[in-house]
Formats: sequence, structure tokens, C-alpha cells
Amino acid sequence: MKDGADPRDVSSCQTCGACCAHSAEWPRFTLESDDEIARIPEALIAADQSGMRCVGTRCAALAGEIGRRVSCAVYAARPIVCRDCLPGDDACAMARAGAGMPPST
Repeated sequence: MKDGADPRDVSSCQTCGACCAHSAEWPRFTLESDDEIARIPEALIAADQSGMRCVGTRCAALAGEIGRRVSCAVYAARPIVCRDCLPGDDACAMARAGAGMPPST
């Protein structure tokens, strides 16, 4: 989700979390600087340093239960790909469908 997003969108993300458990390849680093990556605890970074560490398909920074209540342990420092996934966009719809959830409204 992009910084400065409508607070109602944040709320909908906090009751979803499907994008954070969609694929171990998703929470990857793309254009982050070394300084930005350094803000993320090393224990939450993948062994190959390509992105966030995942347990199965679920990002290790995700806390809570998908579809009920979730939060991100590194929300302020999350990867760009995470910032770019917005409620109701194609990536959101794909993740929600993969989790057996209806599209975001």
C-alpha cells in the first residue's frame, strides 16, 4: 500500500493480508537502497538477500490470521513491491483469489 493512502484502505488491508502470503517470490527487493534494506531486521530477510524471508508462501513479517486481522512487522520499511500493492488492484485481486477470498470492494 502506498504511503498517504486513504485510511479506509489501510483498514481493509489489515483484515486481509492475502498479498503477504501469496508467494515466496512476491516480497522481493527491487529498487530499494542499501539503507532502506538495512532498516529491515536481518532475521526477516531471505538467506539469498533477494527479499523478505518467507515461511512457505507467507512473509515472515506478517503477523495475524489471513482474512481476519493482520499486521506487518516492518510496515514503515516494507519493500516497494509491498507498497505498490493497493486494495482492489490486479495484484490484490490475484492474491485474494489465491487465498479463496472474494475481490476487495
